[in-house]
Amino acid sequence: MPHLSSLLGFALVSLGMVLTPGPNMIYLISRSITQGPVAGLISLGGVALGFVFYMLCAAFGITALLFAVPYAYDALRLAGAAYLLWLAWQALKPNGRSPFQVKKLAADGPRRLLAMGLFTNLLNPKVAMLYLALLPQFIDPAKGSVLTQSLALGFTQIAISVSVNALIALAAGSIALFLGTRPLWLLLQRWLMGTVLAGLAVKMALETRRA
Repeated sequence: MPHLSSLLGFALVSLGMVLTPGPNMIYLISRSITQGPVAGLISLGGVALGFVFYMLCAAFGITALLFAVPYAYDALRLAGAAYLLWLAWQALKPNGRSPFQVKKLAADGPRRLLAMGLFTNLLNPKVAMLYLALLPQFIDPAKGSVLTQSLALGFTQIAISVSVNALIALAAGSIALFLGTRPLWLLLQRWLMGTVLAGLAVKMALETRRA
């Protein structure tokens, strides 16, 4: 199991990421407003399956890579730092387009809602990149099985994401109204998340190699 401090740190980063408006949040809010919160929750089930798929791929891939390739941890650390810096720039760049855009969607049945939620997540490459960028930063091979730590961290992120998104789906109408009439909140959220990501990226890049 990962160290408690690593688990708490990863949980805080995961919470910050899920609170950042992106394709999944936009789809779930749009679906809930268009078709009701139950449809949003069914769609969230598909999104959760997408998280599980990408998390398992990342966990097994990272484990195999760390055992097979010397200095693979350093390569993942630096690549992850670069990706997080890019995400920070996307949040902080001048005249950045607001990621929060509610769209009118056609009404669909439960099976299609589940499938659309899954595909929305699977077709978002940022999800895979986030796992590859973040998981290695909170894994310490000296603390035990890399795979066990990866799975524990991954399921922590999924639990946080599903819980927060479920609340968002249930309160979609109020959230859309709040953010739509208060653009300053979106600006503050972008700057806060961008600063956190940039700080984490610098810390990752400067970190010495773990034994």
